[in-house]
Amino acid sequence: MNNSDSMSVAERVEKNLAKRYRAEKRFRIFGMISVSIGIIALIGLFTQIISNGAGAFFQTYVKLDITFDADELGISDPTDPDQLMIGNYDGIVRDALRERFPSVTKRREKRDLYSLVSIGASYRLQSDLRQNPQLLGTTQTLWVLADDDVDVYFKSREDEPFIGRLNDLQVEWIESLAKSNELKTKFNTIFFTSGDSAEPEQAGILGALLGSLLTLLVTLLLSFPIGVAAAIYLEEYAKSNKFTDFIEVNINNLAAVPSVIFGLLGLAIFLNFFNMPRSIPLVGGFVLTLMTLPTIIISSRAAIKAVPPSIRQAALGMGASKMQMILHHVLPLALPGMLTGAIIGMAQALGETAPLLMIGMVAFIVELPGSVADPATVLPVQIFLWADSPERAFTERTSAAIMVLLAFLITMNTFAIWLRKKLERRW
Repeated sequence: MNNSDSMSVAERVEKNLAKRYRAEKRFRIFGMISVSIGIIALIGLFTQIISNGAGAFFQTYVKLDITFDADELGISDPTDPDQLMIGNYDGIVRDALRERFPSVTKRREKRDLYSLVSIGASYRLQSDLRQNPQLLGTTQTLWVLADDDVDVYFKSREDEPFIGRLNDLQVEWIESLAKSNELKTKFNTIFFTSGDSAEPEQAGILGALLGSLLTLLVTLLLSFPIGVAAAIYLEEYAKSNKFTDFIEVNINNLAAVPSVIFGLLGLAIFLNFFNMPRSIPLVGGFVLTLMTLPTIIISSRAAIKAVPPSIRQAALGMGASKMQMILHHVLPLALPGMLTGAIIGMAQALGETAPLLMIGMVAFIVELPGSVADPATVLPVQIFLWADSPERAFTERTSAAIMVLLAFLITMNTFAIWLRKKLERRW
């Protein structure tokens, strides 16, 4: 080979290397662009949700001088709880509004004036009087809950006022109250301490949170033991044959099945065949168990496989039975990976809506559930219901509920990562 041939070969090699380096550089740039686009989209999504939902954590209140008049309330004996329960609390709120705006005399204007205050304000007064009967016959300056239209307008008046269903006279009254510092926003504790309501200012997520927790409790108690037992059998006891191969293929396929299919399965089996009641966390837990089992089985099998064979051989060499080897050595070492898979499966179940819609957990439920057999809804379904409501105030609460749900999901996934790093052992 002469010098010219060797030079041509070297030049070709250099050109090929330069071409490969350029391709690798382009690939790296494209990857960075893709990641940047994903981060920007995620930031935009979170910014939109937070900007829309931040207002729901604050609620507008109206300052009124409330006179607990016994005659107006219809209470003759303040020690009688039945009289305190059925007192005319709406009447004393209306009296306070008329005293604040004495120029309002027409019937239509009075109706518009009364609508500035939430119908839930009377429940607060009832609770105050029941806790302190000495209030009867006195006049108290109280902050009462404003209507959702007043709340939306007052919180948006400095930027782009949203009038909505308010008329010009109501806007004038609101501005009058605002100028005299008789309107203010306070932290919305109702959002975290109440169940659902047709009135946005009284609606909360506590009922949905309790329903989600009860549903996840049933799901965890069923899916984790069954999933771990199935993983142990497939890894340690099952022989490699066509039947076990068929089971493994179907477990992997079930992990990719749309969640609504599990809802249809639960509808056919638990509701139609076993005649179980709709809208209860027990049935919801059964359905979500079917959905999360493949995830837990797959992650548990991977955790068991990660245990070195030397652990098994050492245990068996010391005279342990196969069951003792699994329970005392393999299972404790594989448990961190199993728990991680279970937590991720629970996080997936927490965010599911479609399968629960199929079993009737979309119902409007005001009462807080006390057990797995009580009617309840879950947080994703509550978000679905509020998103379909026409009131502007429900838009805030929808985004706020999404923020709470995302906080739970991020917390659960972060806990799963921390738990794995904390408990895993390197071999």
